[in-house]
Amino acid sequence: MIIATIVLFVGLAFLYYGAEVLVRGSSRLALSIGIRPLVIGMTVVAFATSMPEMMVSLAAVFKNSSNLAAGNVIGSNIANVGLILGATALIAPMAVARGTLVREIPIMLAASLAVFVMALDGQLGRLDGLLLVTGLFAFLGYCYFSSRKALAYVEASTAEGEQHPHPGRNFFLILIGIVGLGLGAELMVRSAVFMARHLGISDLIIGVTVVALGTSLPELAASTVSACKGEADLSVGNVIGSNIFNILFVLGFCSLVRPITIESGILSYELPLMLFFSLALWPLVQRRLRLGRTEGGLLLLSYFVFITYYLL
Repeated sequence: MIIATIVLFVGLAFLYYGAEVLVRGSSRLALSIGIRPLVIGMTVVAFATSMPEMMVSLAAVFKNSSNLAAGNVIGSNIANVGLILGATALIAPMAVARGTLVREIPIMLAASLAVFVMALDGQLGRLDGLLLVTGLFAFLGYCYFSSRKALAYVEASTAEGEQHPHPGRNFFLILIGIVGLGLGAELMVRSAVFMARHLGISDLIIGVTVVALGTSLPELAASTVSACKGEADLSVGNVIGSNIFNILFVLGFCSLVRPITIESGILSYELPLMLFFSLALWPLVQRRLRLGRTEGGLLLLSYFVFITYYLL
């Protein structure tokens, strides 16, 4: 247990520094190639921070542990909204663009609702996986066309004499950040799972709580660092994009590899809670187009109530 604790803190260090480098490279890349920071957050950063969920769920699928594969994604999506956006808003209140409210958040809601409907028959089969992956490509297409709208802003900035580093250097920073996040998440998840199993906790509970928290740590690190640096678009985009990637990319690809069984308990409790947290974000943001400390506190409190109730 002592070694596992040491590994946990080493992983935390990798996560922090990886997130700091990833956010720096991502924000500069957004300016240098004419893409809104929100789009970078929903694609590059979200893809990078969703890789731990992919690796854990894919490994679980190959080991015939559907509970761990599904629980990891569902728990991560709940943590992304409740824990990450909640904690980030407490640290630094974030303005949310109206376009995010009427476009990106509904896309996240649609993806969450789609996977819930697909799971009603008790499994996510290969056809479901194909539909989810098709939805991922549609989402990436939307992000591409949305990013083109920022070109005028970048051209205007360049005309005013602003100089931004070459995109290649920013991609290199992003790559270093991704590696740091990956190593950190891997170390923390391994140590946390070891501790949980040492205490005799079931796979589903490990997936929804310990592993979900561990694989959400990259999102938490990236979002909090973004908030502290005043990059609210990256923080919000990272969480929304990560939830979309977790559903369309992780669950979609994993169910293509091998159908994922969805137990009745997941259908009646974990999946509805994931929908609840996704839906709750809309009215909290809609009132003032802002996620302040009050809204962040409500999200964080709801998450801790969920975890406490789930573990008792």
